[in-house]
Amino acid sequence: MLWYKSWLETRWRFLIGLALLMCSAGAMVLMYPRVQELLTVAPSVDVGGEIGRRIREAVELSREYRGFVWVQGFSQNFPQMGTLFAVLLGTGGLLSGGAALFTLSLPATRAQLLRVRAATGLAEWFILALVPSLLIPLLSPAIGESYSVGGAIAHGVCLFLAGGVFFSLALLLSTLFGDIWRPLLITLAIAAVLGLLEQLPPLTGRGVFGVMSGETYFRTGSLPWAGLFVSAAASAAMFYAASVHFERRDF
Repeated sequence: MLWYKSWLETRWRFLIGLALLMCSAGAMVLMYPRVQELLTVAPSVDVGGEIGRRIREAVELSREYRGFVWVQGFSQNFPQMGTLFAVLLGTGGLLSGGAALFTLSLPATRAQLLRVRAATGLAEWFILALVPSLLIPLLSPAIGESYSVGGAIAHGVCLFLAGGVFFSLALLLSTLFGDIWRPLLITLAIAAVLGLLEQLPPLTGRGVFGVMSGETYFRTGSLPWAGLFVSAAASAAMFYAASVHFERRDF
């Protein structure tokens, strides 16, 4: 019953997220030939500074299919949209809504309630991170290109583990506040600040979004093990904090 209840609470967030991410992946693959046509006739970019360097790099990477997929998908669309839905899946279901007292009255410990809620959300987030990534090698032959299944899985794992930080933060905040909006908005605000900080040259590619994008894997073929370990440890620590607080909270 707990699993089914958790599924009912999150199913529309999950299904909408899956549909949007899969549409994003499909549109990205199918528009690659058109992008190539535009790049052949577009004038060279001559913008100074760090912004100009990033634009020129993105253009050069996009001339090759693997680079285009990373620039448009794994570096931009998937981390941005994925963060939103990771937060949505982690928010609510514990204290929010009119059914909170009913949930707490079920014949289960608070630890069980939290574990089931977290496991359901993480399973859904894993599917959101992996399935759209696997859609890329599946659709690539339609435009005469190929993409490694192993590469898609590696990027999906990076997205899942690093994005799990925001899921766990939203889950933790959901044990602190009795509504949906504060955990949602606080987590998204923190994600936005982290994203802006990572745009600064000393931090470029070294934060949680750099790990989510799998930039190290794209450039070197090696997974960002340190970043993945730190992300997993941070998520575990926040889940532990959520569990302790939820157990001790007086209702």
